[in-house]
Amino acid sequence: MTTRTIRLRDAEEAVAILGEQDANLRQMEADYAVELILSQEPDSGALSLLVRGPAGRVSKAARYIRGHIESARAPAPRNRASVSAAPGRPPHVQAPLPHDAVLRAHNGRVIAARTPNQRQYVEAIQGHELAFGIGPAGTGKTFLAVACALRALESRQVQRVVLSRPVVEAGERLGFLPGDFLEKVNPYLRPLYDAFYSMIGPERFRAWRDADIIEIVPLAYMRGRTFNDAFIVLDEAQNTTLGQIKLALTRLGEGSRMVVTGDITQTDLAEGTASGLVRVMDILKGVEGVAFHHLTEADVIRHPLVRKVIKAFAR
Repeated sequence: MTTRTIRLRDAEEAVAILGEQDANLRQMEADYAVELILSQEPDSGALSLLVRGPAGRVSKAARYIRGHIESARAPAPRNRASVSAAPGRPPHVQAPLPHDAVLRAHNGRVIAARTPNQRQYVEAIQGHELAFGIGPAGTGKTFLAVACALRALESRQVQRVVLSRPVVEAGERLGFLPGDFLEKVNPYLRPLYDAFYSMIGPERFRAWRDADIIEIVPLAYMRGRTFNDAFIVLDEAQNTTLGQIKLALTRLGEGSRMVVTGDITQTDLAEGTASGLVRVMDILKGVEGVAFHHLTEADVIRHPLVRKVIKAFAR
């Protein structure tokens, strides 16, 4: 193992290099397979970035970081972009997140709840180890769950994110699909992928997936697993049986939390099979540490016509 030390000027430069909530730091750790540690000398207060790992990887990572620092320290050109930056703030430093925001996406877009009910949903996720988001399509239940998972990951509340969905067609049909494991489950998990792509971009998503920072686990493969220090998102839970949802809920390990989402009005289970999500709402009612939050057509943030369709079907 090799360790290199890179000196930083001040906290502002650390934010510029490491990113808000250490987002860039995690990306560099994933890209170069090294450990990055921000340290501060107790007497002088000087900041340093320690790069630790195999010699070859440390060398590449340190070279990239030093190049990034040189670019950040270079005088910014006086152009339209620099004029539009906030007064007194260098153009490469992003403005702080608004107090009610969940996350800043890779393209700078702020991810936040758009309705009062969605804000209560986010608060339920952040305040409970197990939260259920139940509501119709387009209400943001999965999107906001993913945003909360990424926020927990980037703020180091958890070490990884686990994504799961039931494969309604059952194991035997999954085995006949072409490709490797990820290619087989891709059609079922694509909506979760889309949420991650919009927030961290495809490249970072793939890097974190390859490094097992983001793990994809179809529900059928959860048996025997325990997820410690993880943020688990179980999507489309209306398509689980009672046994399946119990299997998922009992995977929680130390330092972990889980969000379960579903739309009880759209169940793809075989006729006569009760939805586990519907039954667990009664079983876990009143259990400490568990929150159930219901979203409605008023929270739909897709095309305005979606809200009308939901109302029409409800009638």
